[in-house]
Amino acid sequence: MGKTTVTLASGREMPLVGFGLWKVPRETAAETVYNAIKVGYRLFDGAYDYQNEKEAGEGIRRAIDEGLVRREDIFITTKLWNNYHRKEHALAMARKQNEAWGLGYIDLYLIHFPCALEYIDPAIRQYPAWWMDEAGTISLDKVAIRETWEALETVVDQGIARSIGISNFQSQAIYDILSYARHPISSLQIEHHPYLVQSDLVTMAQENGIVVTAYSSFGPQSFLELPPAFSKRAKVTALLFDTEPVKKAAEKYRVTPAQVLLRWATQRNVAVIPKSNNRERLGQNLQVTEFDMTKDELEDISALDQGLRFNDPGFYLTQPIRIFA
Repeated sequence: MGKTTVTLASGREMPLVGFGLWKVPRETAAETVYNAIKVGYRLFDGAYDYQNEKEAGEGIRRAIDEGLVRREDIFITTKLWNNYHRKEHALAMARKQNEAWGLGYIDLYLIHFPCALEYIDPAIRQYPAWWMDEAGTISLDKVAIRETWEALETVVDQGIARSIGISNFQSQAIYDILSYARHPISSLQIEHHPYLVQSDLVTMAQENGIVVTAYSSFGPQSFLELPPAFSKRAKVTALLFDTEPVKKAAEKYRVTPAQVLLRWATQRNVAVIPKSNNRERLGQNLQVTEFDMTKDELEDISALDQGLRFNDPGFYLTQPIRIFA
C-alpha cells in the first residue's frame, strides 16, 4: 500500500486524496461533505468561487459534533478569488472565508489565479465570478503578485491559515515568489491529467519542495456538464476513460479507469481531489494508493499528453485573460 499523506513545506501533513467541492451545489454541500467524511475523506478542497464554503463547514462541524472526527483530523484547502488581490482585501476575505467555514482556521489557503480583477465589495456583489456586472464586463486590476503573496503571509502570521500556496501559476511567477517569500509555497494546484501532463512544471515545483495538487484529474469528463463556453473543447475530445493504456491498466489491476487516472497522479506524488455523488465511487477514489503500476505503464499513460487545457480563461471568457500564454 502506498503512502496516504504528503508533507508540505510548512511541515504540515496533507492527505494525498481529497474531495473537491467544485460544482457541489450549495443546497446539498453540507450533506455531501458529511457523507464523504463517513466514507473516509479528510481533505476537502474549496474556494470562495465555489460559493459553498459555509455549507461545507456545516457538514464538517456535524461530523465533529457526532464524534466521527476531530478538527485536527480534517484538512481544509480554500482559495482567494481574483477580485481580492490587494492586501487589505485579501486579509478581509481570508477572515470572511475562515468565518464561513467555522472551523477556527484554514489549513491551506491558495491564490486561485495569477491575475487580479477590480475589487467589488461583497456587500454589493457577493459573487463576482469573472464578471463585474450582468453584461459580462471583465476589468483587470494592477496588483503585483508580491502584494497578494505577502498578504497571505500575514494571514499565516495572524493564525487564520496554517499553510499557503498558489493555483494555476506557471514557473516564471513561482520563481519570482521564491525570491522573496517569508513563508514557503506549500502547494501548487493545477489542471493535471494525461492530456495535460505539464511535466516540467510538476518537476520544477517538486524540486523546490512544493507539493502539486491536480484538479480535473479525469480531463474532459470534468467539463462536459458545464455551459457551452466552458465545455466546447471537452465535447470534442475522447474520454480518458476510453484510452487504451488506461483501459489496459484497469483490466490488469481489476480497478476502474477512474482509479487508474488517480493512481497515475498519486504514484508520482501528485495529490488529487476528485468529486463524486456516488457512494461506491467515493470509496473507490480513496483506494487509489492500494496498487502500484509499473514505470512503463505510467509512461504509456503520460504519452497521451496533448497539452490540452480545459480550464483556460483565455478561451472561455468573452474578454480573454491569457494566463497560460
